Amino acid sequence: MEFFTFAWVSEPAVWASLVTLMALEIVLGIDNLVFISILAGRLPADQQGAARKAGLALALVTRLALLATLAWIVGLTEPFLHVGGFGLSWRDVIMLVGGLFLLYKATHEIHNEVEGDEEDKGPRNRGATFLMVVTQIAIIDIVFSIDSVVTAVGMADRLWVMVVAVIAAVGVMLIASDPLAHFVAANPTIKMLALSFLLLIGVMLIADGLHFHIPKGYVYFALGFSVMVELLNNWAQRRRRRARAARDAQT
Repeated sequence: MEFFTFAWVSEPAVWASLVTLMALEIVLGIDNLVFISILAGRLPADQQGAARKAGLALALVTRLALLATLAWIVGLTEPFLHVGGFGLSWRDVIMLVGGLFLLYKATHEIHNEVEGDEEDKGPRNRGATFLMVVTQIAIIDIVFSIDSVVTAVGMADRLWVMVVAVIAAVGVMLIASDPLAHFVAANPTIKMLALSFLLLIGVMLIADGLHFHIPKGYVYFALGFSVMVELLNNWAQRRRRRARAARDAQT
């Protein structure tokens, strides 16, 4: 596998694989970014930014470390246990454990939002420390990184293409992390949609570990459509509030 030569400049196939892989890695990073934003929201406001950056830095380190051990990554997809016609690989185990972890965390956060006390619904120290949050982010980073790197290995035959795509994806996530976190925190209904999205991702990871492939496009379309409907609802509510305020001012 080639790492870097300048011959790629005149090869359209390399350009196409680089652009396609960069776009795919950015899309694959959305679920990771949503999880990091929600989990960091459990910390006091002055620690949230640092937690998000630490989480994304860990995501980059994990992805690059996995890319540096491609032979080991390929080995993860080889079954080590056969039950009938089902072959279980270490990648399947990681997907199953990661999916269950996401289901637990998303369900726990939804419970806190719906049933928790008011002081449990905002940034808080109780029940969450910086180290605890970063540790949980690191755990899920491994799951998403395995998925991301296996996808990269399947789409490109040059290591530097994979490295550039991963760095670009994490860079975009780093730029988008603060605006996304503030948007989610300011809109409780959007946060609930994001948690529901994580539930879907958890189910998808479990299905993937059981060799039932669910195209991510379905999940992203469902999330995008729900967010669009909620934005329209918020716009309609603001219009009603302005109209009510105008009527009250006239009276």
